[in-house]
Amino acid sequence: MKGVGLRRHTFMFLVAFLVWSSSIETCIARKSKHWRQRRHAASVSLYKKKTKDHSHGHHNYHNGGTKTKPPPYKTTPPSPKVKAPPSPKPKVKVPSIPPPQKGYGNGQQSKVFDVLHFGAKGDGKADDTKAFQAAWAAACKVEASTVVVPAKFIFLVGPISFSGPYCQANTVFQLDGTIIAPTDSKPWGKGILQWLEFTKLKGITVQGKGIIDGRGSGWWLEAPYEDPYDDERKLIIPLKNTVQERPPMPVRNELSGKMPSIKPTALRFYGSFNVTVTGITIQNSPQCHLKFDNCIGVVVHDMSVSSPGDSPNTDGIHLQNSKDVLIHGTTLACGDDCVSIQTGCSNVYIHNVNCGPGHGISIGSLGKDNTKACVSNITVRDIMMHNTMNGVRIKTWQGGSGNVQGVLFSNIQVSEVQLPIVIDQFYCDKRTCKNQTAAVALSGITYEKIRGTYTVKPVHLACSDSLPCIGVTLSAIQLKPMQERYHLYDPFCWQSYGELTTPTVPPIACLQIGKPPNNRVQSNYDVC
Repeated sequence: MKGVGLRRHTFMFLVAFLVWSSSIETCIARKSKHWRQRRHAASVSLYKKKTKDHSHGHHNYHNGGTKTKPPPYKTTPPSPKVKAPPSPKPKVKVPSIPPPQKGYGNGQQSKVFDVLHFGAKGDGKADDTKAFQAAWAAACKVEASTVVVPAKFIFLVGPISFSGPYCQANTVFQLDGTIIAPTDSKPWGKGILQWLEFTKLKGITVQGKGIIDGRGSGWWLEAPYEDPYDDERKLIIPLKNTVQERPPMPVRNELSGKMPSIKPTALRFYGSFNVTVTGITIQNSPQCHLKFDNCIGVVVHDMSVSSPGDSPNTDGIHLQNSKDVLIHGTTLACGDDCVSIQTGCSNVYIHNVNCGPGHGISIGSLGKDNTKACVSNITVRDIMMHNTMNGVRIKTWQGGSGNVQGVLFSNIQVSEVQLPIVIDQFYCDKRTCKNQTAAVALSGITYEKIRGTYTVKPVHLACSDSLPCIGVTLSAIQLKPMQERYHLYDPFCWQSYGELTTPTVPPIACLQIGKPPNNRVQSNYDVC
C-alpha cells in the first residue's frame, strides 16, 4: 500500500508540474505577441515618416503623393551600396526644342526663333521672305528674344520691314548666314527706298558673322543719267582733260529685267532707340548700305561694307536726324561717302575706321532746296583713308539755313587721296545750280594731324560770300603730293576765317586770320 501511495503522490506532482508549466508558456506567448505588435507598429511609423520625407523632396516622381505599401519588415534601411530590387521607373519625357511659333519649350517661353523652323529653305532660290516675317512676328512678342539666321545657308529675301512699336525690347537679330536680294524687278514694284528695315524698336541688335548682299550691279547699270553724282568731280582735272562726268559702271552680271529708278538702301533703322550693328558684312547694295534715320543711341563696330569704288551713290553708313552715335572698328569700301552725316545729327563720335575706296567722311550735303540743316558736336579721329576722292569734308548747298558747329577732324592718315581737306558751300550735284545768298552757317571747325599723300589738291575751303566760315583751325597739317594722272593744285581758300596754330605742309597762306570784317551776328534763321 505504501508503494501505491508513493506512485499516487508522484502522479499528482507530475500533474501539478504540467499545469504550472502550461500557465508559464501562455504568459510568455502573450508577452511575445504584444512585443511583436509594438515593434511592427514602430517600424511602420518610421517607414511612413521616411516615405513622406522622400516624397516631399522628389514630388515629380510620385504624382501628388500616391499611397505605397510598406516594405517587408526590416530593422534598418538598406545600405546605399546594396542594389534595391528593380521597380517600374517613371517615364520622364526629355523636352525637345519646339518650333518657335509655338513659343514654349520645357515649361518656359522660348526666346530663340530660327527662321528654318518657320519654313525658310535657305537654298538661295526659294523666296524666304514670309518665313522671316513669321519668325520676327513670333520673336516680337518676347522680350530679349533672338531671331537666328543660321550659318551655311543662303536666304533669298525680298523687301521686308521688321517693325514695332509694340514689339518687346532688346531683340537680337543673329545673322550668321547670308541674305541675298532679288535680282528680278517684280518684288520691287515701282521702286522702294529700303530692302531690309527695322523700325520703331527699343534695344535692337543685328550681329553675327553673316552677309547681307544687295546684288546691286543691275541697279548701278540702270541708274538714270539725271541721278545725283558727287559734285567734287569738278575739282579733279586729269592731265589730258579726259575726265568723265560719271565713272564707268561695273559690268552687268545679275540683271533680270529692268529695275525701277528708285534704288533701295540695303539695311535701314528708323525711329529706334539703342541700336547696335556689329560683326556683319554688307556688300553690293543698290544704293546706301547702312542707314540710321531718327535714331537715338547708335553703336556700330567691327563690321564691314564692301562695294566697288565706281558703284554710284553707295554710301557706307548714312546718318540722318540721329543722336549719340558711336562708330568704330569698321572697314568701309564703297562708291560714295564712307560715312555721311546729314541734318539733325549731334554727338557723333567716329574713330578707328578704315575708309577706301570711297569719297571719304562727309558732313552733308546740307541745305538742299532751301531747307534748314542743324549738325553739332561731331568728332572724327584715328582714321585711315586710302585711294578715296575726299578725306574729311563739309558740303552745303546755296540757299540753305541753319548751322554746323563744333566739328573736330583729328589724326587722319591719308594715302593717295585726291582732296584730303574740303569745305564746299557751293555744292551742286546737278548740271546747273543758281547762285543764292542764304547759306548754312559754319563755325568751330578744327583740322589737326591730317597727314599723308594727295593726288590733286591738299586743301579746298570754299565758303559762302554772304556767310563766311568762322573759327576754322588748322594744326599739324602735313600733306605731300603724289604725282599721278591729275593736275596738282595749291591750297585754296575763299571767305574762310580762323587760325593756323602750327606751320603746315604745304603752307596754307590763304586762310584769313581772325574774323571777317563784317561778321554778321547769327539770326534766328541760322540758329538751330
